[in-house]
Amino acid sequence: MLTMKDIASHVGVSVSSVSLVLSGRGEGRVNASVAQRIKQVADELGYVPNQLARSLKTKQSRTIGMVSDQVATVPFSGHMLAGAQQAAWDSGFMLMLIDTYGNDEVQTPAVQSLLQRNIEGLIVATNFHKLVDLPLVPPTMPVVILDGRPSDDDAHPTVDYVVPDEELGAYTSTRLLIEAGHTRIGFCDVRAYPIASRLRARGHERALAEAGLRRDESLTVVAEDAATRFAVEPARRLLDRDDRPTAVFCFSDQTAMGFYQVARHLGLEIPRDLSIAGFDNQEFVAEALDPGLTTVQLPHRDMGEWAVRRVVGRLDGSLDGAEREGFLMPCAPVLRQSIGPPSGS
Repeated sequence: MLTMKDIASHVGVSVSSVSLVLSGRGEGRVNASVAQRIKQVADELGYVPNQLARSLKTKQSRTIGMVSDQVATVPFSGHMLAGAQQAAWDSGFMLMLIDTYGNDEVQTPAVQSLLQRNIEGLIVATNFHKLVDLPLVPPTMPVVILDGRPSDDDAHPTVDYVVPDEELGAYTSTRLLIEAGHTRIGFCDVRAYPIASRLRARGHERALAEAGLRRDESLTVVAEDAATRFAVEPARRLLDRDDRPTAVFCFSDQTAMGFYQVARHLGLEIPRDLSIAGFDNQEFVAEALDPGLTTVQLPHRDMGEWAVRRVVGRLDGSLDGAEREGFLMPCAPVLRQSIGPPSGS
């Protein structure tokens, strides 16, 4: 690693002179031409300050730790990391990440490893909306849960969290079908994600109620998981009947893909015979379907940015005294071609 001693040797000055110049304290203490030469050599050699040594002196590492649960290994969730990384960089911080690959036993040693590296704040990220057990950290350290909620509200005095507004997203997606003229709207729920399932069902039902539509239990089917293969059988039960719905709101874009497959098999054209709305705006799914799937955006990148800004706000004093916040990130609609008026209207 290039050090101040190497620069001093190149210029022919003392290490203390190099230290004064590169720390911005050389004016009036180091000859101006010598100072200029020190800066030039440092740039030419690509000198980077030793942040670890600096943090030991200043007690500030300018580093935020992140422990993630499969977020780094699931492309769908990777936008959270991109948003967090950019926000950290813009704020003058570095993001240090450890992914546990879904192994809960790894979380404690992972957090301990980050604490040993003098992180100033911690983000705990999950790959779907769920309750999170907080790791043991100093009580003064800012902590944000990204895409989850604390399982114990009293576990940490400064823990914030950010999650997608699942209910409003489902409401928005269902409203798109209602505004197209549909009154007989099916819903494919998913059992594997209980918090999201409850909130998305609530949003769907609220949209129906506000439009004066009676919720028909027979038009709700449940898939075991959000993957496409789990949606095929529920889609067949809902669509292969004389009184099938004219539109369906699907728990996820992958679920919607299962409905596309079954609709084609039954000779139904989208959106002429069946309109479909999804949830997630999952890359390589919503756009790849033919026709493109109208859905709502799961705001992964925005949530990642919010998490870092919240930690930085706790650190820089701008949020001094602020109460714990649980922020619901809006899910914006993404309009494509899967919704049309009911057949025969």
